[in-house]
Formats: sequence, structure tokens, C-alpha cells
Amino acid sequence: MAELNRRGALMSAAGAGAALVTGIPAASASSPGPSPAAPAAAPATASAAAPRERSAHDPLRVHIVLFDGVEELDVFGPLEVFAAAAVLGHPVRTLLVTSGRPGRITASFGTDVAVPGAWDPGAADVIVVPGGGFKNRQGPGVWAEIRKGVLTRELRRAARPSLTLFGVCTGAVVLHAAGLIGDRPCTTHHRAQQYLKDQGADVRTARVVDDGNLVCAGGISSGIDGALWMLEREIGSAAATGVETLMECERRGTVLRTARTARERH
Repeated sequence: MAELNRRGALMSAAGAGAALVTGIPAASASSPGPSPAAPAAAPATASAAAPRERSAHDPLRVHIVLFDGVEELDVFGPLEVFAAAAVLGHPVRTLLVTSGRPGRITASFGTDVAVPGAWDPGAADVIVVPGGGFKNRQGPGVWAEIRKGVLTRELRRAARPSLTLFGVCTGAVVLHAAGLIGDRPCTTHHRAQQYLKDQGADVRTARVVDDGNLVCAGGISSGIDGALWMLEREIGSAAATGVETLMECERRGTVLRTARTARERH
């Protein structure tokens, strides 16, 4: 089946069940309807078709969590998208944070990163949880963070209906370990999908899965697509396509919306 023009075919999920927003028509989606939401975080976000009016005094506040062993592109892909939106004049404010005090981390390929922000989820509208280190359970990365328990505990404390948790790649594994996915629809890197399925998650094969206040992107570079989708959903399509043009990056794959937003339900 021929693909639709992505820029001219943004389909909302106003009807019940799942819908493909980009890539191919919704009628070809074969995924089942939405699973029950985990008690910790029920879906509630703004609609892509009618994003919330924001301003310099009320920007979209994005916090990206860093930790030792984090995958570089999981962090810097979304950071580039959100920061570029701000450069283009859109009301977006992005901050790198850790689950503890500000400091330095060493990423998966040895990149040394100064992290200026302290953990303050009450000051965020979106928390991006990247992945990294999934293959090596004894090294730094998601498994070490799960064992330490600090990030998972703080994510549980942070969860609220108005906060969107955005898992990039195996960041979804961290969110699941925190009890914030449960059997909700999600996605992750293809090498981690079976693990999440075995844990009871409703893993879908779309590049980005939007379940309201839980958004997941697949492996590594999918974080760019997920961030562009978040920008479109929260600020508007002009912001997202403007960033695509600036970055010379064309989105691919599909965004699978499995939950109607609060505005659409009314």
C-alpha cells in the first residue's frame, strides 16, 4: 500500500481504539485496542490536532534525565529537537537533569557530560527517560539504574496525570521497572521488545507509541521521531516541520496513538 504524504495526512485518534498518525492509513492498522492503563499514570495530555496555547511565560518544559551509561543519541536526538524549536522561537524550555544533584555523567561511548539541572519533576511537563547499556547487565546503564533504585523511585514519585513520561529506546525498561508502564501500550528497541513482553507490557511495533501521558519511541534514532511528534502534539505541526527543515531530518515510520486525549474524550 502506498504511503500517504506525512505532512498532509495527520490523522487523529478521535474514534475508539488505535490509529496510525503518520506513515500509512489508519485503516491498515492491525494492533488491538488500548489496554487498561497502569494505576500510576492514567492517560491525560493535550491533543495534537488542537495543541495547548503556550507562550514565553508558559513554555513546554522538557527535562531529559541522564545517568552513567546512557546512550548518547537517546539524549542528544531529543535535545536537538526541543532546543532547535526554542531557537526557532517556539515556547520550549529544555533542561538536562539527573535523579540526584547536578554533576557529570559518562555516556555509553565515553562522552563526558556536565548535567546542570537538579531533579525537579514538578517543574516539568515532559520527562524524557533515555536508555543505554541494555546488553551489558553488569555495566553502567539501565540495569545499574534499576538496581540502584533511585531513578525508578523518583519517577514513581513524579508521576501525575499532567506529566508526560517519554521513554526513548530502553528507557522504557526503566519506566516499566518503576511501575509506570504495566500492561499499557508501549515500544522499545527491537532487541528489548521480548523482555518487555515477558514482563507483561503491551509492546507494539510502531516507531512511536503515544498512550496519552506515556509516549515511547523505539531504538536510538527513534527518539528524534518521538521528540518531533511530542513537539507537534504539544506546540503544533508548524513547529515540528520547521525543526525537521532546520535539522534536514525527515520523520519515518508511524506514530501509533492508542489513547484519546482528555480534550478528545469530551
